[in-house]
Amino acid sequence: MTSPEPVESRTQTRTEGRTAQTATLAEIAREAGVSAPTVSKVLNGRADVAPATRSRVEDLLRAHGYRRRRAEATRSPLIDLVFHELESAWAMEVIRGVENVARDAGLSVVLSESAGRLTPGRTWADQVAARRPHGVILVLSGLDESQRALLTSRSIPFVVMDPAGDPGADVPSIGATNWQGGLAATRHLVELGHRRIGAISGPSRMMCSRARIDGYRAALETAGLPVDPALIASGDFHHEAGYRLGLDMLRRPDRPTAVFAGNDLQALGLYEAARELGLRVPEDLSVVGFDDLPVAPLVGPPLTTVRQPLTEMAEAAAKLVLDLGRDGGTPAATRVELATSLVVRSSTAAPAER
Repeated sequence: MTSPEPVESRTQTRTEGRTAQTATLAEIAREAGVSAPTVSKVLNGRADVAPATRSRVEDLLRAHGYRRRRAEATRSPLIDLVFHELESAWAMEVIRGVENVARDAGLSVVLSESAGRLTPGRTWADQVAARRPHGVILVLSGLDESQRALLTSRSIPFVVMDPAGDPGADVPSIGATNWQGGLAATRHLVELGHRRIGAISGPSRMMCSRARIDGYRAALETAGLPVDPALIASGDFHHEAGYRLGLDMLRRPDRPTAVFAGNDLQALGLYEAARELGLRVPEDLSVVGFDDLPVAPLVGPPLTTVRQPLTEMAEAAAKLVLDLGRDGGTPAATRVELATSLVVRSSTAAPAER
């Protein structure tokens, strides 16, 4: 049975350099017209609370800025890892990194996915509150205001890895130098002598996709080459998108001699499109990917790509979320970008005479 929250406990918030007291759980209970044990049930994610009552209590907890003291929160030996999609080798690299840190800390990892949504559903947030993990890592996802308030009130720290959008100045995040990666990939093709270079990006709603394409544009503009909107296509980071958009791009009478793909899976789809059209890589078409997945050096020809340190990013996210959860923990940095690097293999070469 869950014990009621001590009624004398108060949370504290900082406002304009001074400490201000907020309501106790007993006061929140009185304002909500419920008992203190009912408020405690809401805090602990118990299911035996009416939806209307739960909503009323959550609104009051948020309005009063309630934050449970970590000493009062009994944590499960878990890290929650949330993907917006969980179906590729990319995700396996992230899982490996989080598992490395969790194992050393004696913790297990709970996996969930938000079915392509950029924020998990409300049911997920309630489940996390009930599990009371050491922390939450969201990959290519984020939290809405109510979800953030729910985790904050339970003192469950969270970190966003490779955020889909701007996570906000106060949200801890781990990312990579996507703009620099797009610049390096395109500059490599320019230096080989390519002048007509296409790009197949990931979803335009994702910050990493936009940053990679901005780097591509910057490399072309710096080289004095035009940016042709007809040679920029937006995909979804899957093999099928690289194949489908690649076919469209390579069937053009003025097709590009090189293409920068937004990730390795789309690059491999582009390989398939080129083969179907009788084009050879790299003799007729140079291809650069992004991520450097384990499959990249194994395909034919081995793929030139931008290495995104996915495992290291995931390890950094896991270490950060654990640091945030420690009493008195003050990490040196809560917004971190790890460096990308170009890995040159056999899928790029100087353009053939046409």
